[in-house]
Amino acid sequence: PAPAAQPAPAAQAPAPAQPAPARPAAPAPAAAAPAAAPQAPAAPAPVGAGDADGAYVTPLVRKLAAENSVDLAAVKGTGVGGRIRKQDVLSAAEAAKAAAQAPSAPAAKSAPAAASPLRGQTVKMPRIRKVIGENMMKALHSQAQLSSVVEVDVTRIMRLRARAKENFLATEGVKLSPMPFFVKAAAEALKSHPSINAKINDDGTVTYHDVENIGIAVDSEQGLMVPVIKGAGDLNIAGVAKKTAELAGKVRNKKISPDDLSGGTFTISNTGSRGALFDTIIVNYPQVAELGIGATVRRAVVINHPELGETIAIRDMVYLTLSYDHQLVDGADAARYLTDVKARLEAGEFEGDLGL
Repeated sequence: PAPAAQPAPAAQAPAPAQPAPARPAAPAPAAAAPAAAPQAPAAPAPVGAGDADGAYVTPLVRKLAAENSVDLAAVKGTGVGGRIRKQDVLSAAEAAKAAAQAPSAPAAKSAPAAASPLRGQTVKMPRIRKVIGENMMKALHSQAQLSSVVEVDVTRIMRLRARAKENFLATEGVKLSPMPFFVKAAAEALKSHPSINAKINDDGTVTYHDVENIGIAVDSEQGLMVPVIKGAGDLNIAGVAKKTAELAGKVRNKKISPDDLSGGTFTISNTGSRGALFDTIIVNYPQVAELGIGATVRRAVVINHPELGETIAIRDMVYLTLSYDHQLVDGADAARYLTDVKARLEAGEFEGDLGL
């Protein structure tokens, strides 16, 4: 069975809440009025920010908010201690009316995508597409492929990148994208998981590589290309970033060489660059595994805080998919590898590589 998911990294403890002001004494009841026809009770106003912070909201203010469809959570109180007063609710109601009456700008219409000139045509398949297709079919017919997925909290990586990217560009001459962090974490983990960085030979033997040559799948005008970062396991973040930029430039400028595309022992495909959350990628044969990186998405997740325990926080989350050949790699092997990559990324301890 796959190992248990690692807990997400701790978030910073929030500042302690200010004590709520004391509730005022309840007013004396007014003289009884003549009985009137019963009325339906007003719907309670939404719980406001004052409630969340502990500030008291009087029943009169709450009723007034309900009658005027004012969300107390959106009202900033001007009373003592931030208390919401009657006038605050009336001002919010007037502002809402004025906004509703103001003419709104027409919504921009999204233009449909332009029709491709290939529609309705029958053309010869480009040679590179034939080669790609043959390799994909060979991979599927030669291997017992399946995929495992883990979810990774990369908040620390994103914060570290934000701190370092300006100085990194000035000192290294290339932009610092998230990709080098994934490449380095993946390459390091390969050293302790040899079955992921291996090859099944035609004579039934298995070669466990002693070098981490990481192919980076690149979507180009010519089609899918996989230039290789040779010796990626021995490079730091700057070395990976420079080599990635160099190879990507060669692909864009159509100057990639056969040597740049050969010798890979493991491949990484950034399927999230076009917004995909994850993909069941096909292994780059004759390699036995390939790692897919999904889109990084900020969303609310449950984390284990050292002081607060289980709490909800906004984090940068990404799915990692490992497709592998079950002839050599078992599900437990794949899970152990993914767990190590996950732990390295969530720890986010790359300051030494960045000179921080």
